[in-house]
Amino acid sequence: MPLRETLVRAGLAPALATVLDEMPHRVVNIDPRRPFREPGMPRNETMFVTSGLVAKFKNDSSGRRQIVALRFPGEGVLPRDGNASYGIQAIVKSEVLLGKSDDFDKVVEDHPELAKFFWRLVQRNESIGYEWLVNTGRRDSTARVAHLLCETATRYGLDVATQPLMNPFTQQQIADITGQTSVNVNRVFADLERQGLIKRAGREIRFLDWPELLRVASFQPGYLD
Repeated sequence: MPLRETLVRAGLAPALATVLDEMPHRVVNIDPRRPFREPGMPRNETMFVTSGLVAKFKNDSSGRRQIVALRFPGEGVLPRDGNASYGIQAIVKSEVLLGKSDDFDKVVEDHPELAKFFWRLVQRNESIGYEWLVNTGRRDSTARVAHLLCETATRYGLDVATQPLMNPFTQQQIADITGQTSVNVNRVFADLERQGLIKRAGREIRFLDWPELLRVASFQPGYLD
């Protein structure tokens, strides 16, 4: 999907989306089997996801991975000074558009409205980060997985009454997001099915009782606004 269209879908005015679309950039396809950017590398680039799903991750001293953020189509990773403490890896096969930070900075300087747009995105990502912190720190295993399902369906813009979620995650990736083991994630999915909240068929997840799933997950979507 063209960058302009993804940005308009993300809420940017069409004229400003055109300005960003005209910024020099290249299309890169990311293979989910290996990291696209390792932690500790310079992040002198801007990245916009046009298809797929991309994650930020960090490793502990034992090499165990924690996924700390997700970027859906229309979302991006902004440049920063120095090296980034996180790595970047695709969850599924993904396409991103990469531009140089110098080109991005000039566009934003020339169009102050863009600075306001990206500041709102930064604030939104901060709110999501706070919610994830509560999810891994205070909610039980079932609520953690249920919350991730609710957030993923909402960020994809699904009509949950009629559209299934094509689960993009492996059980290990869900474990890496929710801070538990893949064995426990498998048990949670079985529990959600037994409770009549979801129904799985391969990677397809249908939501059978969305209001109850929201309650189990303690999911209030206002932080995604």
